[in-house]
Amino acid sequence: MKRTLRLPLPYERRVAAFDAAVDRQFDRLRGRRLADRVFYGASTVGDHGMIWLFLGALRGLRSNAHWPAAVRLGIGVGVESAIVNLGIKSFFRRPRPVSEIVRPLKLRTPLTSSFPSGHATSAFMSAGLLSDGDRRLRPLYYGLAVLVASSRVYVRIHHASDVVAGVLVGVGLGALGRRLFPLPVAPVPSSLPES
Repeated sequence: MKRTLRLPLPYERRVAAFDAAVDRQFDRLRGRRLADRVFYGASTVGDHGMIWLFLGALRGLRSNAHWPAAVRLGIGVGVESAIVNLGIKSFFRRPRPVSEIVRPLKLRTPLTSSFPSGHATSAFMSAGLLSDGDRRLRPLYYGLAVLVASSRVYVRIHHASDVVAGVLVGVGLGALGRRLFPLPVAPVPSSLPES
């Protein structure tokens, strides 16, 4: 039988208290039609990194100069999924939150461990990769990352601490991806007329 990693009991209690406090804050929004649609929609488009692959494809279609960023993102989403779902989650096997409510909208419930949130990891890794060389759209990428990651607490698929850990892993993977696979430097157009 595979060993499961756990925090010492005093830390587990602190984490549980943090998760409960964040969950109570989300309770203020839950059940409102607009909030339900936004958060359930964000959670759904975050499945399997769909929103990030779509945004990467759009970036690649903008010009040939953006194509390497799109390819790097597609590979990154696949690698991130393997690292998180086949690697990290297998060490923790944390149960997902117990939802005592009937969900207002349809939602896929994953079978993997709750820790860390793969949606949060994918979101922040992808935002980091997409922002590289595309600073103008950085607020959009990170805004969507925050929405997708927080949606997992809202829909009660993850604990808040799962999402925080996912954000940290995602930021780290994004930084590693930028360092190991830097984008080609675009040539600077010459301001001098050719002779």
